[in-house]
Amino acid sequence: MRCGGRIDAARHRRRAGTLVTMTAPVPRRTIGRVLPPQPARAAVTMLVFTALLYVVEIADVISGDALERNGIQPRETGDLDGILWSPLLHGDWAHLAANTVPFLVFGFLAMAGGVRQFVLVTATIWLLGGLGVWLTGEDGTYHIGASGLVFGWLAFLLTRGFFARSGRQIAVAVVLFLIWGGVLFGVLPGQPGISWQAHLFGALAGVLAAWLVARADRPAVVAP
Repeated sequence: MRCGGRIDAARHRRRAGTLVTMTAPVPRRTIGRVLPPQPARAAVTMLVFTALLYVVEIADVISGDALERNGIQPRETGDLDGILWSPLLHGDWAHLAANTVPFLVFGFLAMAGGVRQFVLVTATIWLLGGLGVWLTGEDGTYHIGASGLVFGWLAFLLTRGFFARSGRQIAVAVVLFLIWGGVLFGVLPGQPGISWQAHLFGALAGVLAAWLVARADRPAVVAP
């Protein structure tokens, strides 16, 4: 098995003195899967991840909101590390509470491909989404909150089935769109105090991650 989930398989047999190469399609590793392979472990992982956000918010309150200044400050080269901290920080308890349920649900469903795939998808959204905010955000602003991850996971879940041609994943996408599709308007500018850049670039990174996952899951065919 090679990195990225691609498997090359070929069977060779000799017939009448001629070497014949027979290719066999290999099942895709995550195609069609809509729930994590170990649901209990995935649920615990997301609960711990969410608890971390609450611990960080408690620390922020104790510090007098000093931690919030570690968010993304656009085009400030000295604040590039804000890309790493921004999703862990929130403006207040209401901000964190608004992100909690979708964070839990989308994160859990995004683990359908296993922990390794989840980490790669999340890292793609975290880093590329944050970089997009750093490049395009308004001067003199700080961008914080897990909503970039939330939008990224949602976009990943909405598009992966189309890239992978999985009817079950598309069905899940339809359900998620009916329930949460309205939040996608958050990628548009115009809402005061809302980082639409984090929503937009998080979503775009989620689409990219879905394409990369589907591409990695396609079986390789060995040419004769």
